[in-house]
Amino acid sequence: MMMAFVLLLFVAVTVADEESHLYMVGDTVDLWLNKIGPYHNPQETYTYYSLPFCQPENSQNAKKHSGGIGEILEWNELIQSVMAMTFAIDVPDTVICQQVLDDDSVEKFESAVAQHYWYQMYLDDLPIWGMVGEVNLDEQSYIYTGKSFSIAYNRDQIIQVNMTADHPVAIKAGAALSFKYSVRWVKTDKLFADRFERYLDYSFFEHQIHWFSIFNSFMMVIFLCGLVSLILIRTLKNDYAKYRSADVEIDEMDKDFGDDSGWKQIHGDVFRVPSHFTFFAACYGNGLQMISLTFLVVILAIVGSLYVNRGALISTCLFGYCITSFIGGYSSGSLYSQYYYPKKPLHWIRCMLYTAFLLPVTSLITLLWLNGLSLYYSTMNIVPLGTLLKIIFIWLFASFPLTVAGTLLGKNRNSKSKFPCRVNSLPRQIPEHRWYAHPATIIILTGWLPFGSIFIEMYFIMTSFWNYKFYYVYGFMLLVFLLLIVVSVCVTIVGVYFLLNAEDYRWPWISFLASGTTAVYVYIYSAYYFFLKTSMTGFLQTAFYFSYMFLFCLALGLMCGTIGSLGSMVFVRRIYRNIKID
Repeated sequence: MMMAFVLLLFVAVTVADEESHLYMVGDTVDLWLNKIGPYHNPQETYTYYSLPFCQPENSQNAKKHSGGIGEILEWNELIQSVMAMTFAIDVPDTVICQQVLDDDSVEKFESAVAQHYWYQMYLDDLPIWGMVGEVNLDEQSYIYTGKSFSIAYNRDQIIQVNMTADHPVAIKAGAALSFKYSVRWVKTDKLFADRFERYLDYSFFEHQIHWFSIFNSFMMVIFLCGLVSLILIRTLKNDYAKYRSADVEIDEMDKDFGDDSGWKQIHGDVFRVPSHFTFFAACYGNGLQMISLTFLVVILAIVGSLYVNRGALISTCLFGYCITSFIGGYSSGSLYSQYYYPKKPLHWIRCMLYTAFLLPVTSLITLLWLNGLSLYYSTMNIVPLGTLLKIIFIWLFASFPLTVAGTLLGKNRNSKSKFPCRVNSLPRQIPEHRWYAHPATIIILTGWLPFGSIFIEMYFIMTSFWNYKFYYVYGFMLLVFLLLIVVSVCVTIVGVYFLLNAEDYRWPWISFLASGTTAVYVYIYSAYYFFLKTSMTGFLQTAFYFSYMFLFCLALGLMCGTIGSLGSMVFVRRIYRNIKID
């Protein structure tokens, strides 16, 4: 019993820290300095002491918080502050350090205040923000030299942190600055589980426009599903009847779709191997992997509130990408095996490599480009070499083997598919198209409706990422994603039907590109958002913004393209399986 009592005391002592969020009166509470930078340029951040703040002698030995990969990729670099705090014990005005401004410091501080520099700190994993200074009506720049903390606690847990930047001093050469801080502890009845709610902007994310956009997308789904049903039930039924020489009367509505459909005339070419097929299969596999990854991350975000912990969302995405690599490999290998032809038996290896390298290599090139840019501008948005090697090792020893295993299993488990129609040895000549059935027209117009179903949600997502808001409405995201799938499938099927009626059998790539153009519209919208909805400036921020949006739209394009292609595959097989070929 004595040993058990000692063990309990030991556990009680060890859990009273920032990791467990449990403290006893008198325990040290660490305040972490994170980053500083222009408010309107979220990706232009520097270390806290990049500005010429005075530093106490012991600040050089301050410890750093060692975060995970996700925390590092969010550009968090936490350094322990010299502002000492103890749990539930007030601290009166205490001088941190003093300095006299010289000309160089004046120039840097004035530039920082003019650019609305803000800084970020953390206390018990709760974020704190503050402005470096202000400009008054007389255009005189002031720097805040005081920080007043008000910390609310409930028993042994910290619930809320408020900080007020005060004591402004005019920025002039020779001005004496005395940086101070104070801490006041107050009790509260608010629960620990609810402490993050104050950071969630309910009025913004749950605005009526958000609900209206969901309703609008839902009505679009009903319309498109009705249109596809009309094609399948009425038009195709009469096509089957006509080709079977059945005496079926065609009503006026069916005539509007054309009573001389040409989709049956290309039955000998419709299942021909698409051009650049190994790359197509790789894109298809990557798209299904992105679909699986999106479902996984959104469900985990709904269940686990990933926005609460620093880097949790990025870490979950990396982990999810690794485990869904098997799905990507299996999908591309399975599709490859359906079109397998003996003349090129080893092309499955190329397909596997395309699948494994497409997104990682593109992301790595983009990351290296942004790393070089950050080094040139001396910002802290740099992925350290050690972290970069960790990511590469994770991909090499987890993601890549799963992709290989998935490709092998998909290739061997799914033998050559028995298509409803055999493929002719010579390809059929493709006639000239009418404007509405031209592949370029179908590709350009098809992606517009899926984009229309998600662009409101894109506004909320982009605002949360680029304007310091915590995105927490993952239920909305899941619903919009499901609507996107249905809209993409329906509108692509309509486009493919017009294409087949024009006797054009190149539907695999066209269905992929048609639905994938949704990402092109999103990228165009991101340019509109950048120039008209934000105040971002400078080459560094512009490069980060459009590079990130490029990677996002690449993944979205693969995902939407696969959704449309998969729906078209089911549709094409469905309409040709009932044709009796002599």
